[in-house]
Amino acid sequence: MINNWFSPVDTKELNNFSKLKNSQFGKKIILHDNNSPLDLSNTHIAIIGVGNKEANTIRNILYSTSFPFKKLNIVDLGNARKTEGTFLTPILKELLQSNIFPIILGQEDEYALSQYHAYQYRKQLINMVLVDEKINYNNPRNKRQTYLNKIIDSRTSHLFNLSVLGYQSHFTAPEVFKVLDKNNYEAIRLGKLKDNIEFAEPIIRDADMMCFNLNAIRYSECPGVNDPTPSGFFTEEACQIARYAGICEKISSIGFYGYQSDLDINQQSAHVATQLVWYCIDGFYHRKNDYPKSTDGLIEYIVDTKNTAYSLTFWKSEKTGRWWMQVPIKTKKKLDRHKLIPCSYLDYQMACREELAERLLNAFRRFS
Repeated sequence: MINNWFSPVDTKELNNFSKLKNSQFGKKIILHDNNSPLDLSNTHIAIIGVGNKEANTIRNILYSTSFPFKKLNIVDLGNARKTEGTFLTPILKELLQSNIFPIILGQEDEYALSQYHAYQYRKQLINMVLVDEKINYNNPRNKRQTYLNKIIDSRTSHLFNLSVLGYQSHFTAPEVFKVLDKNNYEAIRLGKLKDNIEFAEPIIRDADMMCFNLNAIRYSECPGVNDPTPSGFFTEEACQIARYAGICEKISSIGFYGYQSDLDINQQSAHVATQLVWYCIDGFYHRKNDYPKSTDGLIEYIVDTKNTAYSLTFWKSEKTGRWWMQVPIKTKKKLDRHKLIPCSYLDYQMACREELAERLLNAFRRFS
């Protein structure tokens, strides 16, 4: 299977691989190198490249980083033999079925569609988080249909919620917001997240998958992308988002898209992508397994409100202190896995003051 899908990692194409210390990343993970059969039975994370030049540039830098992740089994499967999106989907499906967390390094953001399609087999409603400076959606009458059109407008789509983080208003047409509002999706402006990056955490915690477009990072930090812009996240903020994704037990795949090695300056963007991957893995390593499949181990807080016909129930994890809010209406069986909505202590405090965050109101509407 592996040999049919991937080209092995050729360490001869990587600078200074032979000089790596045994404590560094490249020496601590398992490489698909064709020298011996690859056993994925105990694998936690699989790194996948789509586009040899771009993936190898990032891989070369990643291998030189530190590896403090004891007992975390990571395999680098190499680069997909084909770059068509239809080739990538069954690969990801196979990994997801094996409970392996794929980290995809792809040149084009269109691979987000392949990542999404890998979840269709589950026949579950999917929550997707997209980090991008643009909401890449066109009017359905437009002949050029983007990957978001193919996800949102598909009659067979299993998309339950889409959250876009870091969009910039001057790139977004008004009709796009009408589509988001109609479907009760959410979009959080760059400025709001830069004021407080922690606002992204409960949103990410509710996702099944994340797609991170490097265009969301400002040009001065990450020049090696198509259509770079002067505004965007700083690298530190982007790494925090990547770590939130890694630490979220519900997220089962992440793709970092948009890197263009030919446009990169001194491999600066490759270094940024490397840091995103590293901090995502760091988050994964520190997972606490407190995502509630039930309310066992959670502390219950009930808020009676005058403006609603029902009480609001909040739950707090004894292990991590993270908060969830329970949907106060009866839900269909297929929505049960979404009925505890991640939130923050601030959301609880607002509810105590007879206020409810717009994000939570929006979430309620998706259940009606």
